[in-house]
Amino acid sequence: MTEKFFDIYYKSGDVPNFCYRSGMLVYEEKLYNGALISCGYNAAGYPLDVLSNFPSHLDRRNYTEPFAFNIEIDGRSIDYGLRFVDFKVDKAAHGVHSVLELESLLLPIRLYVHTLLDGTQMFTRYIEIENLSDKTVCLSRLSLISGALEDMDIDRLTSSRDVSSLYSYGCFTDDRWGREGEFEWRPLNTEVTCVDTRYNRDRFRHPVIFLKNNLMGKLWFAQIAWSGGCRFTFDYNAKAESASSHISFKAEILSHNPMYVINSGEMFTTPEVHVGLVHGGVDDAVNEMHAHTRKTVFGNEVASLLVGAGMGAEHDMSIETSKRFIDNLAEMGAEVFIVDAGWACPPGLETHWGDYNGINIANAQRYPNGLEEIADYCHAKGLKFGLWVDIDCMGKLAPEYDKNPDWRVKNIFGEQSGNFVDYSREDTVKWAEEQLVRIINDYKIDLLRIDCNVDYKDYFGIRDTGYGINECTSIRHFNAVYGIFQRLKARFPDVVFENCAGGGGRTDLGMMKAFNHTWVSDCQCAPHSVYITNGMTMALPPERVDRLFAGMGCHSFGSFDLHMRNTMLTHMSLNVISPAATQMNSQQLGFVKHSTDVYKNFIRPFLPTCKVYHHTPDTLSAEKNGFIVLEIAADDKSKGAIGVFSLPLAATNNCRVFVKGADASRNYKITLDNSGASYYVSGSNLMQNGIDISIASQMSSELVLYQAE
Repeated sequence: MTEKFFDIYYKSGDVPNFCYRSGMLVYEEKLYNGALISCGYNAAGYPLDVLSNFPSHLDRRNYTEPFAFNIEIDGRSIDYGLRFVDFKVDKAAHGVHSVLELESLLLPIRLYVHTLLDGTQMFTRYIEIENLSDKTVCLSRLSLISGALEDMDIDRLTSSRDVSSLYSYGCFTDDRWGREGEFEWRPLNTEVTCVDTRYNRDRFRHPVIFLKNNLMGKLWFAQIAWSGGCRFTFDYNAKAESASSHISFKAEILSHNPMYVINSGEMFTTPEVHVGLVHGGVDDAVNEMHAHTRKTVFGNEVASLLVGAGMGAEHDMSIETSKRFIDNLAEMGAEVFIVDAGWACPPGLETHWGDYNGINIANAQRYPNGLEEIADYCHAKGLKFGLWVDIDCMGKLAPEYDKNPDWRVKNIFGEQSGNFVDYSREDTVKWAEEQLVRIINDYKIDLLRIDCNVDYKDYFGIRDTGYGINECTSIRHFNAVYGIFQRLKARFPDVVFENCAGGGGRTDLGMMKAFNHTWVSDCQCAPHSVYITNGMTMALPPERVDRLFAGMGCHSFGSFDLHMRNTMLTHMSLNVISPAATQMNSQQLGFVKHSTDVYKNFIRPFLPTCKVYHHTPDTLSAEKNGFIVLEIAADDKSKGAIGVFSLPLAATNNCRVFVKGADASRNYKITLDNSGASYYVSGSNLMQNGIDISIASQMSSELVLYQAE
């Protein structure tokens, strides 16, 4: 295999040029008359000045804002009026890291533009903003990366003048709870198109975007690593009578303004944005993105793939029930048992857990011998012990609720949040971190599940800075959240940190840096549960995506096998299949034990480095066609697994699946899990002719396993 290539080179002169190359991705910028501008991209590895006398840099005159970032300080743009200070390139942990130092001639501000390459076709960008003045300044606009993406000479490619068909963009289309991961390709119209998350829309849309050039076969993709408000914007300028088109892009942070007050002498660091480009399809883009996030975001840290299980307020949570469920789940194949919301509540009041948030002490009536009794019971059964905490929320029965009402965020109208803790304050950060350290130590925690159940509008509170200036709390709050968990992860390296936010409310890469894996939704009801798994494994590597078998009302929708297989290609979690007072159904139990065995022995070993193939990425099209097909394959093509899920509108029981992760030169053993039947077939046959699948009914499934001989 060819060694991964990455390189950054700088050409000095009157118009300095900065060329970033990673894999076959090339991105270039120039410092032109005091403005850092985007010069364009190449997906075939060519620097834009490969023909030195005929460079292919984009023409800045086609763009009102060609700037590579947008920053506004005290109401003044500092996208231009910049002086070159220095450019440094150093080795990084997984590649190379450059810093472009620029000084504003308009304000006493210095900028440090950071770019990281790791050999994948994706790069990381963030900016440091240093306040050199003797007073505070207000940040009120922040695009992490922006500027021209592409100019296209349409006549060279097609005689058509249907400019609405030239580009498509892909994103998660729904921002509501329970609809995470519903993905759709849409035509890009010739105007400004925005995709928002959290600020102008609810918080359950993961901040990822794709842009496809339908003529050239190029696919851009990006993620904003931020839990607060953010927006992707495309400005597509083309007319039917024209022979050319121009498209620009922004990835920006949103909040009330000022979004951040930078003190004298302070260095403010922006969130990161991750940007990529491939010649290819969505699978190529997704797998490059997964390779990048595994290396750069997670640092090649091996994912914790313990089979999870747990119990919360949907049951009585008594000691007797807890122990019975621990026994059952251990028999089913679980490896960690998590006590979920309700452990701070008295018996009979577990469904009122929101009122008890912030107490963070196991209720003595519920656990007369302490919560340690449950932890010890888990450990005696060979299971690790996990505990849920919603540290971002303060319930009305918590001692600090009335004692320190200012600990909760205030909105722009001066109204106080009912529960959301304001981590823009140093005292609340200190309190939260001390609480979590105590919980981990006191309760013998092996896994800590962090939840966050708030109205997304509370993310954008207002604080008095003490300088006669109000500031939106969002940036300061989420930077503090990241800091808390990065410090805890460093302090407790053996503890598994599991992220959750009302399900999938903050699955972004900024949050995920400090977590081993994440809950991506609380919705387990088919068919949406399948759409969620399908979509969220586009945004995040599947070993980082928690999906749950059974529980949360899923038993009313779909077949038993569909529930199980919806978690088998991700990080598996189990729930109970019968009430505590009854014995388990042996037929159900047999299937669960078989499935967890397949997961542990066949799927899990290659999951952390697997390739993912989304045969049906577009949710709306899949819904109409009646099937979702999701495939994972070992990086060396030695084995793979395919989940085939029939949907409510399936008009037929038959589906043909063309295997994508096989090697055409090898032979494979195919196993159909429903029947257990096995047969042998060549990789070329699997790829060219496919596998015929027959599923008994709507809302059911098949699992196909393939392994090279």
